[in-house]
Amino acid sequence: MYAYDENLIHKAMDSLGWMFAYGVNDYKLSLEQFYTYFLNSGYADRFGKGESRIVSGMSGTELAMEVIYSMDPFSKFPVPSFCMNRSAEYWLGWSLAYYQWYRNIRFKNITTATSIRSILLMYKKYHEMDISHFVEKLDADQKAYRSASALKRLRLYAGLSQKDLSIQSDIPLRTIQQYEQGQKDIRKANVDYILRLSKSLYCTVEDIIQ
Repeated sequence: MYAYDENLIHKAMDSLGWMFAYGVNDYKLSLEQFYTYFLNSGYADRFGKGESRIVSGMSGTELAMEVIYSMDPFSKFPVPSFCMNRSAEYWLGWSLAYYQWYRNIRFKNITTATSIRSILLMYKKYHEMDISHFVEKLDADQKAYRSASALKRLRLYAGLSQKDLSIQSDIPLRTIQQYEQGQKDIRKANVDYILRLSKSLYCTVEDIIQ
C-alpha cells in the first residue's frame, strides 16, 4: 500500500528534491545535519504521511526553510539559487521521496539500513537509471538489515560505524566485527563488554543479546 495518494507523488518528489538542494547547497548545512533537522523537526513523518500542505502545498525551498526555522528560529536564509542541471542532492530527495511513498516506510527506517550519505553516493550510478533500480537496491539493504545481528541493527540505528562503536565502548574493533558476523557468540561475552555496548548504544543488555 502506498504511503499516500498517488496523485501527489510527482509533486512530493520534486519538493523533497529542492528541499535537500536548498538545505545543503544554499543554506550550507552538511547533508547529515540537514537530514537530522528534517527527522527531528517532525516534518519527515508529516511528509511521509502525505500531509497535503507539506508534500504539495509549498515549494521545496519553503519546506527547507520551515524545517530549518523549526530547529533554529534565528536562521537567516540566503536567496535560493537555481540551476537547470539538477544536483545530486536534488536527485537524493527526489528518489528518497519515491521510495518512502512506494514502500510506505518511515524515512528514519529507510536511512537506518542505507545511510543518507550512502544514498547520495548512489547518484553517479543510479541517476540515469529507471527508478525501479533504486528501489531494488534499497529493498536489498532493508532485507540485509532485517537479517543482521541485533548488535549490528542497534549500531546502525544509533548511526555509528563499527569504528565509532569501538572507540565509544573501548572494545577492540575486531571483537565488534566478530560479534556482528557471528564468529563470536555475544551471549558468552564478558559482562563488562555487554554493559559498555549497552551504554554506548543507549539500549538494554537484553536488546543486545536477544
